Formats: sequence, C-alpha cells, structure tokens
Amino acid sequence: MNFTNVIETVGYSLDLIGVGLIAIGLVIAFVRYVTVPVAAGGIDAYRRLRQDIGRAILLGLEVLVAADIIRTVAVTPTLDSVAILGAIVVIRTFLSISMQVEVEGRFPWQSRTEAKEG
Repeated sequence: MNFTNVIETVGYSLDLIGVGLIAIGLVIAFVRYVTVPVAAGGIDAYRRLRQDIGRAILLGLEVLVAADIIRTVAVTPTLDSVAILGAIVVIRTFLSISMQVEVEGRFPWQSRTEAKEG
C-alpha cells in the first residue's frame, strides 16, 4: 500500500466518521426529544431538538471538511482540485456559521454577553 492509498483511505474513513456523527447525532436528538422532559430553563422541546440536530450537523461538517482537505492536499494537489476544495470549504463554512447562528443565536466571533445585549 503506497502513500496515496493510505491518505485516500484516511480521507474516506473520515468521511464515514463525519456522516456517522451526523446520523448518530440525529438519533440522539430525536431520543432526547421524545424522552427528556422540557428543561426548567423554559426552552421548548422543538427548539431543543433543532439545536441538537444543528450541533450534530456542525460536528459532522467539521470532520467532512477535514477529510476533504486531507484528500485534496495530500492526494491530488492540482490547481483545479485546490480550487474545488476552496469552494467546498467556503460553502461548508457558510453553512457552519449559519447553523451556529441558528443554534446559539450568535455569530462565532461574538461573545455570549454581546449576543444577549444585541
């Protein structure tokens, strides 16, 4: 097995892990939705479900981006593949930021106190 095959295997393994994290996170979110009573803090069950699903997707996206970076940089470092990787990273970063705003109600660069004041 040569270096390229090892890196491709690592990349595909990370893809599987990323998809698995999203799938497991969805299952956990739905189980919590059905079984855990509404917290005393006043958050409703539907909102908690959406937040849990968002967190699962965010975690999975981070792993998927890592897999893309590993495969592209180590296996096929051509200008075309790096440009495609750049586009994928930009799209996934936009999705991650959007999801974080949806889940936490603030941008990643905002502190929690800034978000509450604004």
